[in-house]
Amino acid sequence: MADGLRALRCDVRGFLAAALANGEFEPQCDSWLSGWDPSFSRRLAEQGWVGMTIPVQYGGRGGSFLERQVVIEELLAVGAPVAAHWMADRQIGPSILRHGTEEQRRRYLPEICAGRLFFAIGLSEPDSGSDLASVRTRAVEAGTEWVLNGTKVWTSGAHGSHAVLVLARTESSGRDRHAGLTQFIVPIDAPGVTVRPIRLLTGEHHFNEVHFADVHVPADAVLGTVGAGWAQVMAELGFERSGPERFLSTVPLLEAAGRVAGVRDHPPLGMALGRLWALRHACSDVAAALSADREPGLGGLIVKDLGTVFESTVIETVRELLAAVGEDPNRAEAERLLAASTLHSPGFTLRGGTSEVLRTIIAKALVAK
Repeated sequence: MADGLRALRCDVRGFLAAALANGEFEPQCDSWLSGWDPSFSRRLAEQGWVGMTIPVQYGGRGGSFLERQVVIEELLAVGAPVAAHWMADRQIGPSILRHGTEEQRRRYLPEICAGRLFFAIGLSEPDSGSDLASVRTRAVEAGTEWVLNGTKVWTSGAHGSHAVLVLARTESSGRDRHAGLTQFIVPIDAPGVTVRPIRLLTGEHHFNEVHFADVHVPADAVLGTVGAGWAQVMAELGFERSGPERFLSTVPLLEAAGRVAGVRDHPPLGMALGRLWALRHACSDVAAALSADREPGLGGLIVKDLGTVFESTVIETVRELLAAVGEDPNRAEAERLLAASTLHSPGFTLRGGTSEVLRTIIAKALVAK
């Protein structure tokens, strides 16, 4: 297995080196959010690097989560544009594989693995904050259809996606607010769906508000079991929170800073690389658990919390290091990435669950033990 992973890593590095040499992309920090390039996603799919853990009969590679981690590490380390297929590859595909009907698997998974079908995730809502169970988007059964009404916010990539996986309330919550929630696969171009941009400080358009006004979807748009949406979403968040993207978003900045004369001689750079190495090992443990069909549990939450703190630490470390050294031909690239990552950084500890909420979950779980 180890030899296979090394060979895979070499293949990915060679592919990316050629792509950089050909000017196919400019390295970016936070490229899994900001690097939207459908043609590059399709090129990765041609290599078998999208939908890697999806079984071969559904168009995937049938590989392990460790193999996927190797590919993701290399892509994010060079800041490759992977945002277009990211949500579909990371969690929608595995969720459809686990909870979908056979018809849904055959309809959606091959297109995801081919880099032709992009998904957004409709979870957060106005006024809900981190309290996901308070969602107010509703779906009402009407004969052989469901009718959706409500609004989702911070919906990454919805403006370029083909579909959105929506969490909606299908029954009154009563005492158990986690009950009565259901997931629906909704085409972005369905009548009644409106996508409005939410721009970052940079002016970039990654997030969106998605409004559903009497959106009709057929019964087979339900993913999984009606009323079981909460458990399904929690399983998906295990994929979302525990991946390498939670600590590699600013590694292109760290790499660029290391090429500036004098920076490599400063101890803070070595300390940052040491923390990065520890996070990679923790993430590998999570990937091994997923490969063995085990839930990542607290390990995934810890990777997410420590990883996003690390990403912000990289920014401050590089800022201080660049202030302490002189001019260098490589400085401009480091400063470009520093400026971009600084403007992205407010979202690091919010997306995928705020740090405060995650720490509360971790603390309660440890006390319960």
